[in-house]
Amino acid sequence: MVLQQRSEIKMSLNFFEHDETLQTLLKESLSPNFYEYVHKELMKFGSLVANEIDDRAKHTDREGQPRLEKYDKYGDDSSRVWVNEGYKKTVEETYRTGIVGYVHKDIPELGHKGNYLYSFAQGYLLSQAEPGFHCPVTLTQATAYLLDHYASDEVKEKFLPHVCATGDMELFEGATFLTERQGGSDVGANVVKAVADGENYRLTGEKYFASNAGMAGVAMVLARMEGSAEGSRGLSLFAVPWRKDDGSSNGIKIRRLKDKLGVRAVPSGEVEFDGALAYVVGDPKKGFYYMMEALNLSRICNAIASLGIMRRAFNEALMYAEKRNAFGKKLTDFPMVQESLSTMKSKLEVELATTFDLIKLFDKVSSGNASEEETALNRLKIALVKKETAEQAIHFAHEAIEMHGGNGYIEDFVTPRLLRDAQVLTVWEGTANILGLELLRLVNKFSAHLLFIDEMTERLDSVSESSWKLRVFNAVEKLAKDLTIFASLDPDNQTIEAKELMRTMALLYEGVVALEWAALYGGRYDKLMEIFIETNWPERAIGEVKSSVKYFKDVLSHVSID
Repeated sequence: MVLQQRSEIKMSLNFFEHDETLQTLLKESLSPNFYEYVHKELMKFGSLVANEIDDRAKHTDREGQPRLEKYDKYGDDSSRVWVNEGYKKTVEETYRTGIVGYVHKDIPELGHKGNYLYSFAQGYLLSQAEPGFHCPVTLTQATAYLLDHYASDEVKEKFLPHVCATGDMELFEGATFLTERQGGSDVGANVVKAVADGENYRLTGEKYFASNAGMAGVAMVLARMEGSAEGSRGLSLFAVPWRKDDGSSNGIKIRRLKDKLGVRAVPSGEVEFDGALAYVVGDPKKGFYYMMEALNLSRICNAIASLGIMRRAFNEALMYAEKRNAFGKKLTDFPMVQESLSTMKSKLEVELATTFDLIKLFDKVSSGNASEEETALNRLKIALVKKETAEQAIHFAHEAIEMHGGNGYIEDFVTPRLLRDAQVLTVWEGTANILGLELLRLVNKFSAHLLFIDEMTERLDSVSESSWKLRVFNAVEKLAKDLTIFASLDPDNQTIEAKELMRTMALLYEGVVALEWAALYGGRYDKLMEIFIETNWPERAIGEVKSSVKYFKDVLSHVSID
């Protein structure tokens, strides 16, 4: 499909309508009835996100950021967070879609639950306009996951229906409070205390980076019971309501809100617990394990937000390049611009397909139907995809700014916000170093590298023979040798090699998915997948590739804007 004009997109303003890859992913993975429902709902949501929610996001970022109202008119500490009316409307409209709720309860029109595939598709559309609000959605998803999987019937009944509200009852947004000043990524250093009070507990201490503070109806909090062991094994998980049943304070105060670089829509603060009533969730000895399970969910959400930013950055770059004239030509007539846009497009499509390939496995694992090997592979793939997508979100935002030139640096355009919002995604839910440590654990404890190579080889064997397949297969063989050496290294040397190996593993995973898509769908995917493989495993000399104007123009002619 030839490049469409900006005016054509302006007429539709729908992030879902033109996204052929997302539609293909959903259609191949859902039953016909479910897909029909999902397509209808995402058409509505795609329009809402591209119009009203996008307008509100700009207002929130520039003029309507959350504010802490520390004291009420009587001078008492109320620790209330003010958010603008537009943001409140976005909260209401988004949760009504079932982005959280329908993973855990039936969709009335269908008579069965949704799944994470549908939920993440919604999150991907939302993140193209408001990745800041996607953070509270992520936290609410994690809260629902923890309550549904591990809470007692009593605690689940008290909170889960509110966390999963779709307009049928009062909504409790969620939060997960882990980080303390002395801990950071070292969660085992946490010192928030939990003291027994009858059947429940009272929490005392502080959480230093608490996102959705003041907006959450219930927070999932790690704390240490009296007499518990040191380190992460001594942490228990608690559900902590922000207010008591009568609406009064539950002993939670906000010291201050963080002044963040980006994602300004979500209020992140320093929270103090002063005898806050808390309900233990699950086995008190497994609190850290439970939270790490929810962390895997949050890491996928992080990847989804990254993809949303990548998509918006690409679309903005493409629309601007098609509109802008320079030296007597449109930018899209210049080979170097064609190369940049083609490379971005192919990477975006492959990364989207790969992430949703992972989500299908996550759906299986989270439903309790996966083997031990599949569970280990799930953790490994999540770490690989989270790291790669987060880094690419920053790169795409940077590329979009460059395509705009000086305009890309001006806040009248969305591009500066995309870069600011993207930067947090490499930090939230685990930096590259923390993800590298995850690779070490999975290799050393579960031999996950062998499972990964076996799966990639098996999937490659199912793809028809081609020069593309040979290049990817050769890369898999080389990686297998490198991983064997990696597994034999001492831990210190493993940490040095981990991040670069993760990058190679992510690219190979994407390369296998790219070959599968080219084989299944041909046409535009042949071209998009070809340039992805050429970029990562070039067979031709770089000079020849870059001088082949027709090659990139041919690829670009198959791009349809999303």
